[in-house]
Amino acid sequence: MALAEEGLAEYCDVFCDRGFFTPEETDRILKQGVKFGLIPKLHAHQLAPSGGIKVGVENGAISVDHLEHVGPEEIELLLNSATMPTLLPGAAFFLGLHYQPAREMINAGLPIALASDYNPGSSPSGNMAFIMSLACIKLKMTPEEAINACTINAAAAIGLTQSHGSICRGKIANVFITKPMTGYAQMPYFFGHGAQLIDKIILNGNFWEKPQETSKQSVSIH
Repeated sequence: MALAEEGLAEYCDVFCDRGFFTPEETDRILKQGVKFGLIPKLHAHQLAPSGGIKVGVENGAISVDHLEHVGPEEIELLLNSATMPTLLPGAAFFLGLHYQPAREMINAGLPIALASDYNPGSSPSGNMAFIMSLACIKLKMTPEEAINACTINAAAAIGLTQSHGSICRGKIANVFITKPMTGYAQMPYFFGHGAQLIDKIILNGNFWEKPQETSKQSVSIH
């Protein structure tokens, strides 16, 4: 596989869901990916209980994403695995689907990661501040749970906890510094506005300047 041989891919991600890849097809694809050194990942259970979680756990997937359709059986499978459940509430918001049962999963003892699923078809937004807001408002997660899900748990979903995901000596410094706030819960509380609370950005240990907001100009339409 050229992608793996040239180092252009690290993961083999399959969409195992109704109308897309079946569990049997997903199993074959993931196993082929492993032969080329690609780490298994899945998008599954977004449209229906697809059997993708079972296939992912059996193949040692590092994460399974979406998970709108999850019940006690799937939660038990995940509890007995090293697979990180990753919720993508931006897709549920954009497509008008019901949201993931995050509260049930957390109460059962599962860790949760959050991601944007940024893509032009089902989640055209990479605004993680808004994803945190959705997690608190729609998934009933606490601000602390949402922050953990966006940082250290998200790093676990791509196998980078040794270098990313928390502020620790020796880890890569990817940090943002906010404007003065009464508390970090304001970030998800001001939905749609959270990103504007960011003052400074540190990426790979270097300060990055935020683009300046352009001044308002009147526009005449003829």
